[in-house]
Amino acid sequence: MMGPIPAAQVEALEEKYRIHRLWKSKDPEKTIKEVRDNITGVISTAWFGVSAKLIKALPNLEIISHFGVGYDNVDVQAAKKRGIIVTNTPDVLTDDTADVGMALVLAVFRRTVEGDIYVRTGQWGKKGALPLGRSLRGRTMGIVGLGRIGAAIAKRAEAFGIEVFYYGPRRKKGVPYTYTASLEGLAKASDILMVACRYCEDTHHLINAKVLKALGKKGVLINIARGKIVDEKALIDALENGVISGAGLDVFENEPDVPSALCRLDNVVLQPHVGSGTIETRAAMAQLVVDNLRLYFEKAQVLTPV
Repeated sequence: MMGPIPAAQVEALEEKYRIHRLWKSKDPEKTIKEVRDNITGVISTAWFGVSAKLIKALPNLEIISHFGVGYDNVDVQAAKKRGIIVTNTPDVLTDDTADVGMALVLAVFRRTVEGDIYVRTGQWGKKGALPLGRSLRGRTMGIVGLGRIGAAIAKRAEAFGIEVFYYGPRRKKGVPYTYTASLEGLAKASDILMVACRYCEDTHHLINAKVLKALGKKGVLINIARGKIVDEKALIDALENGVISGAGLDVFENEPDVPSALCRLDNVVLQPHVGSGTIETRAAMAQLVVDNLRLYFEKAQVLTPV
């Protein structure tokens, strides 16, 4: 195990397998050398991935069961070259992550975080009413990546009276939302630009200065995907100089390190990567990790290969 998952699922694993908790080791490299020939499975997480170096160091590795839907910190190509199966945990976290996306939209537009601080610090009594927020009804949302999570966000956005557009590598069949072939065009048409695509080489810094400029002075960026999809320096510049109105961020380029410039800005709402962060969803993710491992070792099959 590269990192922790919920205890109940770890207990279930320990009934059948010997578990090595690598993140607790004082000398991980020494531990790997000691157990390398016995390791046939690895559990990775969003915070503790699997490099090509680690894959090479484990000669009998057969499966990497990843705790998370995004697997950008697992070297999938190195695994495939060795014939190692990689699995992830899609679907079970879709709703909770979509909820966080809309929560960030509400927090930015209706100033909910500011309002909480305003009350707690006594400013309501001293200064009177909180400055007005902005309504969501009648807004437009451009979703970058209309996959499972993007589609779930779209449904929620519709309930708030928001018109939805989307951008991706191709138009999707049977989708009621307007497809936009240009990312800058999507940004220009949007009051809210929602980043929900997967992270890969093609999406690195996909949201750059040009896209932010197209989003415009009244636009808001929301990112619940991966931090490296957004050029963080360009985003900070855009927020500081009024290029865009605000942002809601659940993910960052170098987690858990967040630029102090973002922390100082009052037109940004920040969250510590909690898209799937509910008791129920984390348990469901962990169970899928366990189920993939069990099915593989018992029947040479998996439920959710990547």
